[in-house]
Amino acid sequence: MLEEFPRGRFYGTTHTYIGQEANAVGVLSNIQPEDIVVSNHRCHGHFLAYGGNIQALFAELMGKETGVCAGRGGSQHLHWNNFYTNGVLGGTVPIATGMALAEKFKKSGTIAINFLGDGAFGEGVVYETLNMASLWNVPILYIVENNHIAQTTPIELNLAGKIATRFEAFDIPTHELSSSDVLEISAIALDLILKVRIESKPYSLIIHTHRFGPHSKGDDSRDPKIIAKIRKVNDPIEIHGSRLPSDLRQKIEKDVNKSINHAFYAALEDPSPELNLDSKDVN
Repeated sequence: MLEEFPRGRFYGTTHTYIGQEANAVGVLSNIQPEDIVVSNHRCHGHFLAYGGNIQALFAELMGKETGVCAGRGGSQHLHWNNFYTNGVLGGTVPIATGMALAEKFKKSGTIAINFLGDGAFGEGVVYETLNMASLWNVPILYIVENNHIAQTTPIELNLAGKIATRFEAFDIPTHELSSSDVLEISAIALDLILKVRIESKPYSLIIHTHRFGPHSKGDDSRDPKIIAKIRKVNDPIEIHGSRLPSDLRQKIEKDVNKSINHAFYAALEDPSPELNLDSKDVN
C-alpha cells in the first residue's frame, strides 16, 4: 500500500511492519482482553494483531471520520479499546509503565505490553522509567523489536554494549530470541506474560528481527541485495506458511487479499470529517 501515498490516497507518513509480523502475532495472541498494549510509530502490525479493524485503519490513514480516531490521529497515534500508540521515540515506555502501575494500584490483575525498538535506547526517559518499573514492581512486559537499524543508522554505529544489559542493570529479567517463527515467539511470550501476571513485576523480551521495508516511506539506505538475502531466510510468512498444505495456503492468501482490498476501497468511499467554522467554536 506504500504506492498509495504518492497517489494522494493516504496522508502524512507511515512505518510498515513488513518482516516483523510474527512478533506482534506471537506476543498478542497470548494476552487477555483487559490487558493494555502500548505501541510505537511502527504500530499497524500491532494494531491488526490486537484485533483492530483494517477498514478503520485505512480510513484513519486517509483522514476519514470512520477512522480509528476519526481521522485525527493519523498513522502513528491510534487508540482502540486498550490499544494505544505514540510516535515519540521512547515515549511509549513511561506511558505504558504508568498505565501498568495504575492497574497495580487498582489490583485489577491487568498487565501492560510495551513495544519499543532498538532506536529507543538513545532516549534517557527509557532508563528513568526502567528504574522506577523495577523499584515499584510494575506488571509490564517490554517487547524490544531489534531490527538492527534505527531509521538509516545500523545498530553497530548507534548502540554501545548490549540491549539485554540495559535491563539487567535494573534487575529486570530478560530473554533474547533470534527468530521469525511465530510459534517459537508465542511460546516464549506466553511464559513471560504469565510470569508478569503472577509475580506482578517487569520482564523483557528482546526479539532480534528484521524489517524488509524502509524506515518510513522511502528512506532505506541498505543495499537491496542485503534486504533480499535477509528476506529469503527470515520471512515469517514463508516460515509459517510452509507448514500448511499448498492449497490451503493459497486459499488463505486469496481470502486475506480479498479482505484487504475490500477494506481499502470501502475506506475510500467513507465520508471525510465536516469542518465546522462557526466562530463560536474557533477560539
